[in-house]
Amino acid sequence: MSGHSKWATIKRKKAVTDARRGKIFTQIIKEITIAAKMGGSNPDGNSRLRLAIDKAKASNMPADNIKRAIQKGTGELPGVNYEDAIYEAYGPGGVAIIIETVTDNKNRTISDIRHVLERNHGKIATTGAVSFQFHKKGIILVPRAAISEDELLSVILDAGADDMKTEGDVYSIVSSLKILKR
Repeated sequence: MSGHSKWATIKRKKAVTDARRGKIFTQIIKEITIAAKMGGSNPDGNSRLRLAIDKAKASNMPADNIKRAIQKGTGELPGVNYEDAIYEAYGPGGVAIIIETVTDNKNRTISDIRHVLERNHGKIATTGAVSFQFHKKGIILVPRAAISEDELLSVILDAGADDMKTEGDVYSIVSSLKILKR
């Protein structure tokens, strides 16, 4: 026994757990707000929002918090304006890096990124200096039991997918992001 009251021990443990939950909730709220801002408040038509809501429910976030985050994203409630920012950089040894962030203050974010890169022998690059080396692709996983390989192949060829592989019990389809947004 520590010689202190039981309540003091419980209070310290609860403070640590609450701080962890609060940090997770803040990250998820940012994701929900941005997803609602980009694709609307309907999770059926916004896969990014649906994923963020599922993540929130898995973390036991109250439904009221989820609803408020969606309303902030659609502009129904005032709140912090989060936005996506993409930075290009070179890391140690000249490794090309693309950094995608979500921020409410771009000046603070670029300053933090620059600080981390400089401490680790990297540097910020100008826009377009790194991005030409990367291609954004989407990967769709389809269970093999859902459809035959020939049927799926004809569907993805009509849609314009780049590649399809059979990996274990799923089909892995690689495509450009333009096809995924249809």
